[in-house]
Amino acid sequence: MNTRALNGIRPTRGFTLLEMLVVMVIIGLLAGLVGPRIFGKVDSSKVKTAQTQIKMLESAIHIMRLDVGKLPEGDESFRWLTTRPEGDERIKGLWNGPYIEGKVPLDPWNSPYQLKVPGNSGRAFAVISLGADGQPGGEGINADIGNE
Repeated sequence: MNTRALNGIRPTRGFTLLEMLVVMVIIGLLAGLVGPRIFGKVDSSKVKTAQTQIKMLESAIHIMRLDVGKLPEGDESFRWLTTRPEGDERIKGLWNGPYIEGKVPLDPWNSPYQLKVPGNSGRAFAVISLGADGQPGGEGINADIGNE
């Protein structure tokens, strides 16, 4: 005779293999429906992050340009945001940075931002991310991001 049954405790029953398979199928269907929507949001959030960082970098470069009186050549603009320029003593004296805290960020796809001088539409410059593929042009998340 079972002593547990006598003490008022019912023996526990586990799940059958069929019940486990049904649960696994349901979880798989849910993941298949919800997963792509979640990953789509990740891509759009990276684009929004890049747009925000570009605006921050452009603002910092504008302020630095007002202080120094000119826009440095090439990617020196990014370097001047955090480090006092070398060479010209007049520019070193006018530099009032650092203009951003820490280092210049990489874009959300871990690539450096590009500086285009001059920018389009009469702008002095444009900060650009080459998108997820890291190549000029593209569509969707591979498209270039910036105020060209």
